[in-house]
Amino acid sequence: MQLLAKFFIKGKIETLTGLSIGGSNDDVMIGGIDNNVIKTSEGVPFIPGSSLKGKLRSLLEKTEGKNICNCGNCDICAIFGTGAASKDPQVGPTRLFARDALMNDETKEMMENKTGIFKELELTYTEGKWENTIDRKTSKASNPRQTERVPASAKFDFELVFNILEEADYDRLKELIVSLRMLEDDYLGSSGSRGYGRIKFVDLNIGVKTKKEYESDNEIKELFKGQLDEFNFEDLKSEIKEKVGY
Repeated sequence: MQLLAKFFIKGKIETLTGLSIGGSNDDVMIGGIDNNVIKTSEGVPFIPGSSLKGKLRSLLEKTEGKNICNCGNCDICAIFGTGAASKDPQVGPTRLFARDALMNDETKEMMENKTGIFKELELTYTEGKWENTIDRKTSKASNPRQTERVPASAKFDFELVFNILEEADYDRLKELIVSLRMLEDDYLGSSGSRGYGRIKFVDLNIGVKTKKEYESDNEIKELFKGQLDEFNFEDLKSEIKEKVGY
């Protein structure tokens, strides 16, 4: 297979409800938060690329009626890759790379200074939410615990890189866009059935680099700028193929 082009899907992930992607509990104090969110070495919450990629894969697997597919021969395995247990994979290398989504600078500054929509934020970058287990027969609450969440309206900068290795990858790129849309109607992280993890992809910028760009100005050639629901793959397919030259 020949690397024909790299597609870059950049933008922001906006939290519409509290987001909880678990981190380490090594530093939990008595009376403190039980379930911490994952953070960088600077103590700032982020969204791991593995969490985003795994959720997108899971949603596409569900549309195909599959459970953790590792066949090595389908579009899902081509997009997201296969594990070591896959026998004789035919689809070649993984097409999709997902970068860690770091907290947007504007969001970070507002949280640190407690301004704007985050002026009542109890912690530096997060909030605590109490949860209980309810006995259905007695309605008695038990096992109270506090979960740390990134609050609603926080934004994270994300980037996905998709390699085009063969003509079939154009339609696989479309499947990736479909999975992003499905995620907006699902949840990211934990406790989705309790209302956590609703997100929206905003301010998208989709572009492409071919060998020609790497040999010249090394600039991404923009194909689309706007919101996810405005993106129409079929309208851009011919332009995409023209820029890639395949």
